[in-house]
Amino acid sequence: MATTEECRTALEQLSHNLAAAGGDIRKAAALDRSLSCHLTDLDLTFTGRLADGRLTGITEAPGPPATKADIKLTTTGDDLVALVAGTLPFPTAWATGRLKLDASLRDLLRLRTLL
Repeated sequence: MATTEECRTALEQLSHNLAAAGGDIRKAAALDRSLSCHLTDLDLTFTGRLADGRLTGITEAPGPPATKADIKLTTTGDDLVALVAGTLPFPTAWATGRLKLDASLRDLLRLRTLL
């Protein structure tokens, strides 16, 4: 099972990857939305803001998200680490229920470029 620190590192790496991306990926990540990532196996939620193509203000709190975020991810720590590392494809994780994504239709359409 991935540790809290490994999950935080994965989110920081995701932020770095988004900031370094160009083209359509950069445009898709250029949203200004609140984001939460609930890790079911750790019963821990990371929250932050997706803005200007990066994740900022990442904090963690025990339990499910205390407030509703614009973009809400639910997965396990191991799957989060694997997603960011590229060993678990996003479409596979989403299609098999290993990753749940809750966002507005408009945001989902923009985020599909990241898939």
